[in-house]
Amino acid sequence: MEHAFVKHDIALIVPVLGDMAALAELLGQVDGWHDRPAEIVVVSGRPDPRLVGLCREHGCRLIDAQANRGAQLDRGARTARASVFWFLHADVRPPDDGLEAIDAAIEDGAEGGCFRFAFQGSRTWYKRLLERLVALRIALGGIPYGDQGIFVRRDAYLECGGFPQQPLFEEVRLVRRLRRRGRFRPLAARVRVSTRRWERDGWWSRSWRNRWLASCNMLGVSPEKLAGAYHGGAAAGSDHVRGAPDSHGERDEPGARPNA
Repeated sequence: MEHAFVKHDIALIVPVLGDMAALAELLGQVDGWHDRPAEIVVVSGRPDPRLVGLCREHGCRLIDAQANRGAQLDRGARTARASVFWFLHADVRPPDDGLEAIDAAIEDGAEGGCFRFAFQGSRTWYKRLLERLVALRIALGGIPYGDQGIFVRRDAYLECGGFPQQPLFEEVRLVRRLRRRGRFRPLAARVRVSTRRWERDGWWSRSWRNRWLASCNMLGVSPEKLAGAYHGGAAAGSDHVRGAPDSHGERDEPGARPNA
């Protein structure tokens, strides 16, 4: 596939666990871009016949993997053939010029990076405040999580060991290793994150829980135990860890992140 504006081949890698509507919306957005990714790899945490037709319609590669965020992301990366990986959650809405932004950063010497965190929907004071707090945390050296559209060159990804096979905070090791190499670049362009979990749990309750989980992770609590707490306090290994239905009748997908 020829790229009119993007010099580097960029693979879009999307982990899913039944989030058909969000994935369909994301793929529809990508179809409208001036320049498309070199490839789109959808990694399902369980076999889902509905995904076959959707991925065929949008020209995606569909592969199955263990229902585990780190395992799905790593499987997608090691399956993709492009020289740059862009990991994007199905319920995140990227900027329409996201490929160009990544391409420019890579061309300028970056090995990886992330986008600026923002919420979807109407603009409110508490959304703006939380967005600014996330931006401040990143500027002070905090870890950008997976809902910020992390991207990385293939060679750097492999040299850093990729994503570990863990259900939560799988990006922490990769981002830390990329930062040590000195070429991890946060971009000014925004990705817009679904507000569903904040609306379900309460804006401040969800945000404080996310910070508590991040602190526990820094103190060495296992990702499996933290995944149980993140998905409503279920025990590790339960359906909540794998993605149980929430109050909307949907599932907390592998892309759900403890940000803000």
